[in-house]
Amino acid sequence: MKTKRVKKPVYVLPNLLTAANLCAGFIAITAAINLQFEKAAIALVVAGLLDIFDGKIARITGSSSRFGMEFDSLADLVSFGVGPALLMYMWAFQPYGRAGWVAAFLLVACGAMRLARFNVHAGKMDRRWFIGLPIPAAAGFIASTVLLLEQPVMFGRPLGTLFIFQAYLLAFLMVSTIRYRSFKEVGMRQKHPFSFLVCSIFFFSIIAMKPQATLFAIGIVYVLSGPVEAALSPLFGKRLPPLPGKDGNKPGLP
Repeated sequence: MKTKRVKKPVYVLPNLLTAANLCAGFIAITAAINLQFEKAAIALVVAGLLDIFDGKIARITGSSSRFGMEFDSLADLVSFGVGPALLMYMWAFQPYGRAGWVAAFLLVACGAMRLARFNVHAGKMDRRWFIGLPIPAAAGFIASTVLLLEQPVMFGRPLGTLFIFQAYLLAFLMVSTIRYRSFKEVGMRQKHPFSFLVCSIFFFSIIAMKPQATLFAIGIVYVLSGPVEAALSPLFGKRLPPLPGKDGNKPGLP
C-alpha cells in the first residue's frame, strides 16, 4: 500500500515580500559596486521595511512555515550581511587595506552567525527580546550613516578609522548575548491609547522633515539600547530573560 505524500504549503504573500527584500539587497550590492552609494543605502532601508512586513504578515495571517524562515534567513544574509559590508568597503574601507577588508568580512561572518543562532533558538526565547543586535538593525544603522553624510568619501584618517570601529562594534554586538527589545508585542491589531496614535503621527512627521538625521538617531539609540539596558537593569532590580539552555530548555518570562 502506497503512502500518500503530504505536500507542505508554501505561503505566497510573505515569501513574495521576502523575495522583494532579496531583490532590494541585490540592488544595494550592484549600486555599491557602481559607486552609487546613496542608492545602495536607500535600497537597504527598503529591504529592512520589507523584512518587517513579511514577518508581520506571516504572524497575522498564520502563514509562518519552515520554508519561509529559511528563505528569510538567506535573503537577510544577502540584504543585511553582504549588502552593507560591500557598501562600507566601497564607500570608506578600501584605503585601509587589510583592516578595511577584515572589517567588511566581519560584518558578513557575524551576521551569518547571528542568523544561524536565531534559527536555532526560534521558539525558545521570549519573543519580546532578541539575543544580540538583529542583523537588519546593524544594516539599517550602516545605511543611515551613509545617507547622513551623503557624499562619496575621501575622509580623513580619524573619521575613516571611526567607520572601521563602527563595523567591528556592530559585528561584536550581533554575536553577543546582549538582549535587545524586539517590539513584537506592539501589534497593529491591538488596542492602544489615543496618545499612542498621536505620538506615532508626531514620530513619522519628524522622520519626514529630516529623514537622514532621524534615521541615524534612531539607529544609534537602538544600537546602544541593548548595552545600556543590560548595565542599568540590575540597578533598578529588573531581570532580563535567561538565555536558551539556562534555567530549563525554554526560559520563562522575566
